[in-house]
Formats: sequence, structure tokens, C-alpha cells
Amino acid sequence: MRTLWKFIAALFKWCWKLLNFVRQFISNVIFFVLVILIAAGVLAYQEQFRLDNEYKGALYVNLAGLVVDRVSTRSPLDQFGRELLGAADSRAQETSVFDIVDSIRQAKSDPKIKGVVLNLDNFVGTDIASMSYIGKAIKEFKTSGKPVIAIGNSYSQPQYYLASYADKIIVSPQGAVSLHGFSTNRLFYKSLLDTLKVSTHIFRVGTYKSAVEPMMRNDMSDDARKADTLWLNELWNNYRQVIATNRKIPLEQVLPEPAALIEKFRKAGGDSALYALQNGLVDEITPANVIEDRLKNQFGWDEKNKHFNYITIDDYIAKNSVQNEHQTKGNIAVIIVEGAITDGPQLDDIAGSDTIVAQLREARMDPNIKAVILRVNSPGGSVSASDLIRNELVAIREGTDANGKKINQKPIVVSMGGLAASGGYWVSTPADYIIASPNTLTGSIGVFGVINTFEKSLDYLGVNTDGVSTYPLADISSTKGINPLFSDMIQLAVDNNYNQFVGLVANSRHKTVDEIKKIAEGRVWSGGDAKKNGLVDQLGDFDDAVKKASALAGLKTASLNWMTPEMSLTEKLMSGFSASAQALMPNALQSMLPAPLTQVAQDMKKQSVFYNRMNDPQNAYVFCLNCENIR
Repeated sequence: MRTLWKFIAALFKWCWKLLNFVRQFISNVIFFVLVILIAAGVLAYQEQFRLDNEYKGALYVNLAGLVVDRVSTRSPLDQFGRELLGAADSRAQETSVFDIVDSIRQAKSDPKIKGVVLNLDNFVGTDIASMSYIGKAIKEFKTSGKPVIAIGNSYSQPQYYLASYADKIIVSPQGAVSLHGFSTNRLFYKSLLDTLKVSTHIFRVGTYKSAVEPMMRNDMSDDARKADTLWLNELWNNYRQVIATNRKIPLEQVLPEPAALIEKFRKAGGDSALYALQNGLVDEITPANVIEDRLKNQFGWDEKNKHFNYITIDDYIAKNSVQNEHQTKGNIAVIIVEGAITDGPQLDDIAGSDTIVAQLREARMDPNIKAVILRVNSPGGSVSASDLIRNELVAIREGTDANGKKINQKPIVVSMGGLAASGGYWVSTPADYIIASPNTLTGSIGVFGVINTFEKSLDYLGVNTDGVSTYPLADISSTKGINPLFSDMIQLAVDNNYNQFVGLVANSRHKTVDEIKKIAEGRVWSGGDAKKNGLVDQLGDFDDAVKKASALAGLKTASLNWMTPEMSLTEKLMSGFSASAQALMPNALQSMLPAPLTQVAQDMKKQSVFYNRMNDPQNAYVFCLNCENIR
């Protein structure tokens, strides 16, 4: 008995020591986290104090990476985290187009800002609609009389588009302005799938619905080629017209015909920078050190940091975001649908229907919200997910609460970004008014389904599948293939979804079904042609959407409520650190690849984003693959 008590006493003693260890460990972890948070908070406060009091000179618009509609919530702590991990200048960084525009407009009336310096060397690009919106803000800034100067080693097409809005464009002696026109390129996998003996079952409606072509062909169909050529030329003509207007040069001088281009390049002795100067594309050819001295004389010298006086666009955005956090929430809800539309939560490059529906419902139930702007920049995606979003929009427009009772109706205005095609147009159908940019790609009213099965691949490897079932539909799997009954049902479902799509568009645009079918069939239209065909109401930008929403709601003063998921401090920290790490890793890996292979890797990533998340319960999709990869 004594031995038993000794054992029990020893057990309790061991458990008590374990509990003490766990308690001390947890206490130390909590203490360590608190120290980090306090230190980060102090640094963030000091950084914010510096931004509020010490900045002067130029607004240094050193854009890096991509410009998008939707990015993670920002704060000075986020900015500190990015800079700490060295990702502030990463070409994988993302910046909100709305943050950029708001900051440039804020700088116009900021007495501490004496001008804008555009340095776009690390700017990867964005859609033309977003660049036009930024360009509009730059033009507004110039009316203040403050200078806008673009500096760069070289200019790619997206970089030059923004640089063209500057008063002066300067390029380095070994630089160039790389204008080459637009092209679309997709990877086609039919031969690969055949080699792997993968059976691809295609179901589609729409002559021009080419999202499935990469799996059923090795090249573009003639119909897809003709349709893509039409809208691609429209976008290129819009691009050239903006450059010609901004630079005050003839349209044909932006990019001459091949023979004339060679002759002019020969006249410049093969010197790309000199060619750009002689043809009015740039104003000066100047080395970086001379530019630095000139900017020093113009804006003053920051002795501590050893550069001319400026505040970066990222710091200026962070400064303004802290100030805006304390403002009253607005009366117009802005909800962003960006990326492929799929069922589930919102993720990077994914417009998750669960998240968007929750945001729409919040706007519907909030009595302070008087109108909704749906910002769409999406190639589409799942029929199921798109319709979930559409249904919630209908509830907002019709004014119903959670119990179906009538409440105040709220007007809906759709602001289309660079892309609002297929499912992106499906979710736009409940709108009272649709505004698109001339450079928006929209339409693509068509539906498809794809199912891959691997029975031939397994057979080749010597693996076979067999079993019993109670009904033909039960005997379907990726290892067996599909039977005629299942195939017929999928095709009928796709046909039904197409007819539903056409009907929704006809009803919303006050046209007959036959009228819509003539411009449907999966065909993609530029914003200008979409306006001619009655698919949109007005050509304009986000500012026009705000004006229209305000007018429809009868608001004297409009203020925006950006409906974004709230993040805790811990989530912001984790998001910032993980984003920084992710931004660094791909660049390190891609730098090991030759340039052509890097481009192939990027193309495959873009095409796989949606295919990897094909989770529609009925295998029905409204997606425009050929709208995204323009360069």
C-alpha cells in the first residue's frame, strides 16, 4: 500500500512539475510576443511620426510589382514588416490602384509635396484601365503647377504608358523605350494530355468560348483568332492614342510600320535611347548621377538618407491610411470582385463567393449604406459561385432583409476594371447601371464544362478499375471515365446554364434573347464595342461610378465604405511576414531560369490558378481564359 501511495505521490509531483513547466513556457511565450508587439508598435509610431512631420520634397512614385484592385489591409506596422524583410521593392509586390490615385490626389494639395517623380523600373504592370485611372490622377496633379518627372533606365510598355503622363521623360544612355504592340499567348496541352493518355471531356456552348481550347487543341481556332484580333487591335489603338496625345506626336510615330521603324532605328545608329529621343518618346538622355544632382537641386537634399528629399508612394499611402481609419464609415459600399470566381472563401487571385456574399449581405443590412458599387475585375469562374453573388445583389436591388421582408432598396452600380468577362459579367447583370473603361474586356457570354479522367493512363501503367454499382450514374469516377448518360446530363446542364445566362443578360439590358444571342456565343468585346452593343451603359472610370451611385441614391455628399474583411493585429503581422517571404522566394527561383522559361512559368501559373480550383458542383463554368494574358 505504501508503494502505491509513493507511486501516486510521485505521479502528482511529476504532473505538478509538468504544469509548472507548461505555465512558465506559455508565460514566456506571451511575454516574448508582447515585447515584439510593443517594439513593433513603438517603431511603427516613430515611423508614423516621421511620416507626419519630416517628409518634404517630392512624392516618389517608385511603383514595384503589380497594381491591383484588392490588396491586404495596410497599416504602418505592415509597411514596417515589409521593409524589415526586404520586400518593399520586390517585383512581386502588389499596390492598390485606388490607394495610388488617392495619394496622388492628396499630394496635389499637400504643401509639403513640391512635385512627383515617377520611377517605374520595378513596375511589372497592370491592365490599361487601371493605368488610365492613375494617369487621370497625374493629369489632375499637373494642374497644380507642380512638376511631374519620369526617370528610368528603360521603359517597358506598361511603364511607358504611365511615364507618358509626365511633363518630362528622362532615360539613361543605355536605356530604351520598348514599344512592340500587344499580343496574347496561351499554352496548349492537347499533345501533352494525349501523351499522358488523359481523357478530356468537353462540354460547351458558344462558338467563341475558347477557355477550353488549350485542352482540346494545339493552337487557336479560327473563330477565336478572329475575335481576339478584333478586341486586341482596339486596345492597342487606344494605347497608341493615349501616348500620341500625351507626347503630342503623330499616331504613326508611336510605333511606325516595320520598314519605317528599321529606317529610323538605322538613323539612330542602333542606339535605342537616341531613337526614343529623336522620335519624341523621351525628352532627355541623362545618366543617373546627373539626374540625382538635378533632383537634389530641385527638391533639396536628405543628408541622413543620402538622397533628394522625397516620401515614397508606399509611405504616403501608409500615412493616409492611418488618417482614414478614424473617419466615419461611408454611405456607399464598395465591394471588389477580383480574380477567378469560385465557391468558398476569398484567397489571393481568387474571388471567393462566401466572402463576397457576406460583404454584400452586410451592405444590404446596414441602414447607413444607401448604394453599392460592385467593382469587377474578373475573368469569371464557377456558375454556382457567380450566381450566389448575383442572388445577393438582386436582394440588395429589390430591398429585402434576411426574412424576405421589404426594406429600403439600394441602387447598384457596376464599375468594370480591365476585365469583367463571363462570370464577371454574370455578377454584373443585377446592376442598375454599368460603367466600363474603353479598355475593359467584357462579354464572353458562354458556358463550358471540363472533366478529366485517367482510365487510359492507368491502363498504360497496368492498373485497372472494376466494381459493381446500382445505377449508371454511380459508376462514374476519374479512374473509369464517364458514360453516355452522364455526358448527356452534363451537356444539358451546360445548355441550361447558357440559356439562363442569355436570359439574365436580355432581362437586365432590356433586349430580346435573340438580340443577346447575336453578341453572345462566348465572344469577348472591348468596352467601346460593349457600349455599342448595349452591354454597358457608359464609358468611364471608378469616379464616374461614384457619381452615378450618389445620384441614384439621392446623396448630397458621397463617402465610400470599402467592404473588406477585418484583420486582427496578429493576422496583419502574419500576413505581412508571409507575403514578404512569398515575394522574395519566387524572384530567387525565377532568377535561375532563362528569360523564356521564366515567361513560360508565369503563363502556366496564370492558366493554372483557375483550373486548380474548378469546384463548381455541376462542373459548369463561365470563364474567359484568353482575356488575361496580354503583353
